[in-house]
Amino acid sequence: MSDKPNSPETSENPAPPASPGTHGDSAADPWTQAPETPAAAVQSIAESKAKAEDIDATSGKNLEWERNLLNRLSFAAVNEQRRARRWSVFFKGLGFVYLFMVLYMFFPKQSSEIHLGRHTALVEISGEISDQSMANADNIIGSLRDAFEDKGTKGIILRINSPGGSPVQAGYVYDEIVRLRAKYPETPIYTVVADLCASAAYYIASSTDKIYADKASLVGSIGVLMDGYGFVETMKKLGVERRLLTAGEHKGMLDPFSPVKESDKQFMQDLINNVHVQFIEAVKKGRGKRLKDDPLLFSGLVWSGDKAVVNGLADGLGSASYVAREIIGEENIVDYTARADFFSRFANKIGAASAQSIAGQLAAPSMK
Repeated sequence: MSDKPNSPETSENPAPPASPGTHGDSAADPWTQAPETPAAAVQSIAESKAKAEDIDATSGKNLEWERNLLNRLSFAAVNEQRRARRWSVFFKGLGFVYLFMVLYMFFPKQSSEIHLGRHTALVEISGEISDQSMANADNIIGSLRDAFEDKGTKGIILRINSPGGSPVQAGYVYDEIVRLRAKYPETPIYTVVADLCASAAYYIASSTDKIYADKASLVGSIGVLMDGYGFVETMKKLGVERRLLTAGEHKGMLDPFSPVKESDKQFMQDLINNVHVQFIEAVKKGRGKRLKDDPLLFSGLVWSGDKAVVNGLADGLGSASYVAREIIGEENIVDYTARADFFSRFANKIGAASAQSIAGQLAAPSMK
C-alpha cells in the first residue's frame, strides 16, 4: 500500500465542466439524441387520433344538418304540390256545380217534349197553404199551368193533404183553376183527398170538376178563424206596465198586452165574417146543386169522406190511381208538382222562421 499523497490532478483539482462545442452538447443533438420512449409515442398517436375524430364528428354533424334541411325542403315542396292539387280539384268542382245550377235554372222541369204519349198529370198540395211554404200560390199555379199546357195531358189530379191556411193564397189558386178550365175545357181536373182537405184546402178543391176522397178522409171545415192571446192579467200580477204609443185610434187594436176594446173586437168580427161569406160563395159556385141544403156545412165542422159524399162536399170515394185508371182512363201518371231544390230548402230554413214569426204577430185571418 503506497503512502504517497494523492496528486493534484486527481484529488484537489476536479475536472472542469465541458464547454460548448465539446462532448456535453451531445444531449441536444438529434443525431446523438436517444429515441423517445414507447409511452410518449403512444400518447402522441392518441392525441392525433382524437383530433382526427373531432374533425370527423364535426364533418358528420354538418352533413347530417344538410341532409335534414334537404329532407325538409323536399317534403315542403311535396306538401305544397298536394295543397295546390286539392285547391285545383275544389275550384274545378265548384265550377261544375255552378254550371249545373245555371243549366238547372234555364231548363224547365217538365215539358211536352219530355212527356211523350198520353198521361194523367198530378199536382200535389201538401201541408199548410202559405206564401212561406212550398204549398204557395206561385208553385201550385205554375204546376197547374204546366199540366194544362202539356198536349199529352188527358186529365189532371189535384191531390190534397192540407189543413188549410191563407185565404189569399187559396183565392189565387181558385181563380186560376177557373180560368184554366175555361181555356182548356177538354182537360178535366179532379181533386183527390188524402188524409185531410179542410178550410182553405177545400176552398181550392171546390174549383175542380169533381172531388174524390177516402172514406176516412176529413173534409170540410168551411170557416175562418183569427186567434191570439191576452196577457193583461199576467202583467198586472208581475207588476209590468204597458206603454203603447200609436198614431191612429185603432192602430194598436188586439194588442195582447192591452185590454180588448169592444169596438175593435166587433170590427175584426165583421172582417172575418166577410171573408167567410166569400168562402161560402166560392164553394157554392164550385159545387152548385151537389151541396146538401144544410147550414151546418158552413159552420166550420169537418166530416169523414163517406159523410162528405152524402152532404155533397165530395162526389165519390177513390184514390189517385183509381181516378187515373177509372175516371180519366190513363194509368200513366206524371208528377208536375214543383219541388224545392237544395238551395231553396237551405234558404227557407234560414229565412222562413223569422218571416213566419213576423207574420204571426200580425194575426192575419186564416182558414184552418
